[in-house]
Amino acid sequence: MTLAVRGESVRAVLLDIEGTTTPLDFVSKVLFPYAQSHARQFLAQHLSSSEVRNDILELRKENDSDMRKGLNPPSFRGGTPQEELESVITYLDWLMERDRKATPLKSLQGKIWEEGYRRGQLRSQVFDDVPRALERWKKQERGICIFSSGSVLAQKLLFSHTTAGDLTPYISHYFDTITGSKIDSDSYEKIARALQRLHSEVVFISDAISELDAGRSAGMQTLLCWRPGNRPQPPSTHARIQTFDEVLP
Repeated sequence: MTLAVRGESVRAVLLDIEGTTTPLDFVSKVLFPYAQSHARQFLAQHLSSSEVRNDILELRKENDSDMRKGLNPPSFRGGTPQEELESVITYLDWLMERDRKATPLKSLQGKIWEEGYRRGQLRSQVFDDVPRALERWKKQERGICIFSSGSVLAQKLLFSHTTAGDLTPYISHYFDTITGSKIDSDSYEKIARALQRLHSEVVFISDAISELDAGRSAGMQTLLCWRPGNRPQPPSTHARIQTFDEVLP
């Protein structure tokens, strides 16, 4: 492999999603608006389920933390189920407007998207080079893993409902915010341990310099993915690719 990655030592490929496997516009203009517009209906139907109750409990903790930090979030109101529903929706909107990577928010978004995929209202997008790269790396007996701020459920839904078909058979591991922040090197330490690989045996591909810096700090090999429509990134020493066709050919 070119691009300053030691291909002979790579035993696992760790992939970001947004801007790496999947266009930014699909996430920002399809998935997020869908979750926001369907949150009320979903919560009204599932407010009493144990999984949703747990997400709401964690949202209350997040809200309390925001209050203590002086961020002035909309407060939770007690009382009737309808009052609680309005509080949850208002706070969810507040979090989504700030693109907060809060675990309970991501958990609820995943559950809302699950219904959308099941109803056929959502179909996920990946770049054209992604399916053939996953197939190639699988044949090379390299592990293929995902690390995203979206929940593991949301990740599995996305890759199982793509316009190119179900890609989950190629993917062995999924990691989300339960593992840690994507800009914290400790997260990548945990991932390497979970994969039972040396850090240097993992190549991490992302569109965000801050994430790649964290992965490199943990000892991983890194590649900056430069896709159409991606956000500008500061200068860096991470080797740059434009397509997965360039990676471990």
